[in-house]
Amino acid sequence: MTQTVEDLFDQAIERYKAGEAPGQLIPVFKEICDRSRKASAAWTCLAWLYLLTDKPNQAVDAATKAVKLNPQDPQSRVNLAVAMLDAGKKGVRPHIELVQQIVMISAELREEVEQNIADGLARKPGWKSLERVKTWLFEE
Repeated sequence: MTQTVEDLFDQAIERYKAGEAPGQLIPVFKEICDRSRKASAAWTCLAWLYLLTDKPNQAVDAATKAVKLNPQDPQSRVNLAVAMLDAGKKGVRPHIELVQQIVMISAELREEVEQNIADGLARKPGWKSLERVKTWLFEE
């Protein structure tokens, strides 16, 4: 029996939360993205996994797709900004400014972004690009 994309996604998220290595989850999220090309959440997760495994160029590609599919999602923009910083690309400011606006309006989204940043720093201590984004978003 073939799993639905939603089931596969939910299981992959649970595996991530349980501490499975990001590198092991990349193929799972790639399959989800291949099966459901317009699943912005899957592209956002794939970008995050690429960032955690030091693959910023792949992260830029995945995060760019996520942002195109859901321009108002702050996490996809955070991922894109971090990926751009890690890859040495310019053009980060508009993404940061939009996230600042979104998290100012929505306490729920602000909390989600803060939790994801904390998770990233716990999984990858000393992550300079993520620390910079955190400072820009929450400490200015």
